[in-house]
Amino acid sequence: MTDQTRWGIDQVQVKNKAVKYQKDLVAKAMESVVKMDASGITDLMILIEAEYERKYGENKADGVIL
Repeated sequence: MTDQTRWGIDQVQVKNKAVKYQKDLVAKAMESVVKMDASGITDLMILIEAEYERKYGENKADGVIL
């Protein structure tokens, strides 16, 4: 067991909580996906791809002002 008085333990715990929260979100989303038909899943994939491109896309200007 890890010594809870060590420096940095609170940061590790916060990180672990964030990871668990993300995994819980994915699990909850998958419960909904299982209930969808093919057209609903396709629509969801398009929305996810658009959001991913918006957040992490390589084709954006990254706030550069010319």
